[in-house]
Amino acid sequence: MASPKLDQLWRLSKAAQSREARARGLPPLWFMTDRARVADPVAAAETLPRGAGIILRDYDAADRAGLAMALAATCRRRGLLLLVAGDERLAAAVGADGLHLPEWQATRIVVIRQRHPSWLITAAVHGKIALRRAALAGADAAFLSPVFPTRSHPGAPHLGTVRFAALVRSTDMPVYALGGVDGGNVSQLRSAGIAGVAAIGAVAGP
Repeated sequence: MASPKLDQLWRLSKAAQSREARARGLPPLWFMTDRARVADPVAAAETLPRGAGIILRDYDAADRAGLAMALAATCRRRGLLLLVAGDERLAAAVGADGLHLPEWQATRIVVIRQRHPSWLITAAVHGKIALRRAALAGADAAFLSPVFPTRSHPGAPHLGTVRFAALVRSTDMPVYALGGVDGGNVSQLRSAGIAGVAAIGAVAGP
């Protein structure tokens, strides 16, 4: 069952989502797995609203294949999208909806698209050059971070709302806000024309 915090974030994410992203059927909200902060991502998936998405990260998990299978089953049952980060074979093996690539792998999108034309393929980006590279490679969407200070990278520089909005407007590709996004600051991004938001603790944390 979703918490009041998650319900609020879901409503605000939908309100902030651009018309174009909505027309493409993109989720307004993504949960990024991180077992250091959310120990049981499958349990977290059970609380997500239908129409949300999950990106399986946890690259070094010894049981990553099993976790991917469990998440895929949960997502199919609950009407959620699942992307596997950085592992094309695993994504195909579990019947995921697509692939999420780290910034340095964005140039692989063209080749992967040829093998999986129906996949949703997204890329992580952290600035203007990477955003342009992902768009040229044909990414369906980019996850631009960090927008705000984040617990995952304490003390690291962040984009801030003004620079983030300028980057979003510089591309026709849908862009998600990632990094420190929560129910208290999503409204600051509403005028930027975002595809939605992605988070860890704000979605499933305590």
